[in-house]
Amino acid sequence: MKQWLARLKNEKKDQIVILLLFGILLVVIAWPSGSESADGSGEQTTAGEESGNTADESDGADNADEAAKLEARLEEILSQVEGVGEVQTMITLKSDGRKVVEKDTEQTQSKEESVQSEESSLAEQSSASESTIYEKDSSGNETPYVTEELSPEILGVLVIAQGADSASVTAEITEAVMALFGIEAHKIKVMKME
Repeated sequence: MKQWLARLKNEKKDQIVILLLFGILLVVIAWPSGSESADGSGEQTTAGEESGNTADESDGADNADEAAKLEARLEEILSQVEGVGEVQTMITLKSDGRKVVEKDTEQTQSKEESVQSEESSLAEQSSASESTIYEKDSSGNETPYVTEELSPEILGVLVIAQGADSASVTAEITEAVMALFGIEAHKIKVMKME
């Protein structure tokens, strides 16, 4: 019994040491790297930047702001059309746009020929690597170099207008939304306002 208690105490000490080392390891991993700026806003690479030259910005607040801007502009334009009257719109977005980031690509190829007793074989190897190009601002912060900004992808548009009881006004509204946003007619719903 005494041997068992002594062995149990030794095992507890070993477990405590292991847990302590594990805790220290977690602190070291979580510790911020030295590449962050003084204000604590470090640069992080998103999965979209690494895999396809694009970074999706899919923050819900950004989508709402972008949709609100588009809705306001659409309401302003449609309210000036003859017969439409007062207008309210709602636009749903799949994304608020993408930014295409410039990348450096490096490709290497090598050929190796091996000869073994009257047989020869040719082996080719190729590899490619990409790295994002960054630009520095006046304060020395680096940001990815954006070559192109793509417009938001629109899922659907709802238009409520006073003059929507007329088929010609409804058709004009539908055609205008199709032309402005490049979406199909089945993604647009025009309704009469009370």
